[in-house]
Amino acid sequence: MPVWLSVVVLQELYSGASSISSKRNLVKLEHNFDKANRLLVPLKTDWISAGKILNNIGEKYGFELIGKARLTNDALIAMTAARNGMTLFTANAKDFGKIAEFRAFDWRLV
Repeated sequence: MPVWLSVVVLQELYSGASSISSKRNLVKLEHNFDKANRLLVPLKTDWISAGKILNNIGEKYGFELIGKARLTNDALIAMTAARNGMTLFTANAKDFGKIAEFRAFDWRLV
């Protein structure tokens, strides 16, 4: 099974990189996935779908309770994977489970 890397995940990794070695490793990771043409980039429709999902989650669970800003990247990752028919692997069952309530996509807990 081919592995893809979402640029949204890459952005999250870069924003949390705290050492020179971790930043170097991320540059290599990015280069390798880019070279293999396996970087997954959200489209306009992914952004729009993510916004609609966040609105539905907010209406059901309360906007302040779910922290919509915190879920934005997860919703975007999920919508991009769904559009491409890919399985999303995550350790975050809570957030991706909420997203899956409103838009079916294939995801697995690791």
